Amino acid sequence: MSAEITKSRAGELGFTLIETIVALALTGLLLSALANITAQWLPNWNRGFDRIQRSEVIGIALQRIGADLAAAEYVSANRETHHPLFDGSELSVTFVRTAIGPNAGPGLDVVHLGETTDRGGFVTVRSRTRFTPLPIGLSLSEQLHFGEPVVLLRAPFRLSFAYAGPDRAWKATWHDADKLPSMIKLTVRDAASQRVLSVSTIAPIHAQGSSDCSKPDGKCEDDKSDAKDGDAKPAAQGVTQ
Repeated sequence: MSAEITKSRAGELGFTLIETIVALALTGLLLSALANITAQWLPNWNRGFDRIQRSEVIGIALQRIGADLAAAEYVSANRETHHPLFDGSELSVTFVRTAIGPNAGPGLDVVHLGETTDRGGFVTVRSRTRFTPLPIGLSLSEQLHFGEPVVLLRAPFRLSFAYAGPDRAWKATWHDADKLPSMIKLTVRDAASQRVLSVSTIAPIHAQGSSDCSKPDGKCEDDKSDAKDGDAKPAAQGVTQ
């Protein structure tokens, strides 16, 4: 019985020590090659992922800025001023729009979109203040004090504005004009390379006519409708007589 077991074991195949060492060496070479490939591929993948993520963040910021600008209202600073409260430069723009937000009540806001600095460098910030008729003879910077800042864009990206009327001629500034610009160009640049990003866009402004409104609650339509009703009543009485 023992002789048969010994013969069967002698016939079994197995790995020698040399074969085991060679197999381990080949496994080590394969793992080393995979590690080198991963080390070269992973940084490229991370850079591509970061670019996609930054593009999405910039796209969301531009969508919000474009929606803000599109809602700009033709509202004068006071009853003595005949041009809209709108001040645009290359790096900032101030305008009036309907108040929006979870804590905003009915009425109008003065919105400022502009560049400032923090520890990380340049940032584009949206801030707001409640609209009230402004005194005559003072600059906007002396009268308007903005709060509730929201960071929309961070370094290394910088946002610049350009303005055009119906003639589509772009200007770097829009001050004390009789009308609102028809469109505003939003240009995003990489501050390091000055390269213009493809996400840059143009925001149209819908309101062009004067609303003749200087009330902070924005309820000037009620006065207009009351005036129209008051004008209509005497006319109706004159007909019945």
